[in-house]
Amino acid sequence: MIWNSGWRLAAAVSEAGGLGMIGAGSMYPDVLAEHIRKYKAASNKPFAVNVPLLYPDIEQHMREIIAAHVPIVFTSAGNPKTWTATLKAEGITVVHVVSSAKFAVKCQDAGVDAVVAEGFEAGGHNGREEITTLCLIPSVRQHIHIPLIAAGGIATGRAMYAMMALGAEGVQMGSRFVCSDEASGHMQFKEAVKNAAEGDTVLTLKQLTPVRLIKNAFYQKIQQAEADCADRDALATLLGRGRAKEGMFHGNLEEGELEIGQVSGIIQDIKPAGVIVQDIWNDFCQAAQNPFYQS
Repeated sequence: MIWNSGWRLAAAVSEAGGLGMIGAGSMYPDVLAEHIRKYKAASNKPFAVNVPLLYPDIEQHMREIIAAHVPIVFTSAGNPKTWTATLKAEGITVVHVVSSAKFAVKCQDAGVDAVVAEGFEAGGHNGREEITTLCLIPSVRQHIHIPLIAAGGIATGRAMYAMMALGAEGVQMGSRFVCSDEASGHMQFKEAVKNAAEGDTVLTLKQLTPVRLIKNAFYQKIQQAEADCADRDALATLLGRGRAKEGMFHGNLEEGELEIGQVSGIIQDIKPAGVIVQDIWNDFCQAAQNPFYQS
């Protein structure tokens, strides 16, 4: 949710009954601190901050989080042992994002409070193993006893119901909330997500950090470079700096990096985040009450 989930979206989701999350991956530490302050001015409900551990300013990010008494931190893209004990010593609930049962076990051993298991369908940082959420959730459930949150390919209440039937206690949704009024992404990016069809996204950049992208001119350049056996350095040069910001925040639909999940193929509207939360909950309740699903 980099460049998409700031304090406005987090506050709207939390006020509607979900757990809003500020995506720190696209923020400098001082910007993160500002978003946390603005969130607290807008809502007194619980919220979380997501922090990719591979970022160079990680220590300052963590200092800001601890100083602001953030109640819940979702860590990703790194070793959960690095920060879990430090955060928990400050009374912070820690959740780590993984893409396999093997890493879920390592998270449990590291002392995290819960795990997000994110399947191949997801956008953003993804696993190289290409395990779908349908297969990943029951596998992780067999290996850990701490709470499990499902992610990847989930945008409806029925999908949430399905994940709970497979053993998850909750779900994490990103792509559905990109297409919300409060998301900070550019409107042209939101429209591109809304208009995406089946097969319009592809998991790529596996040599660097796997991400799922909407096919555009930049994606075609990545495909050609990989076909030409480009190494990590060449791909990093092609990616450059600010490519994700250019695409998702500034709305450059051809030369920008357009990260989104596979479920974008069924997202057909842009509306307030609170309405999205209510729609998901209503859909979940209908699924739970349907005798077909209870048989």
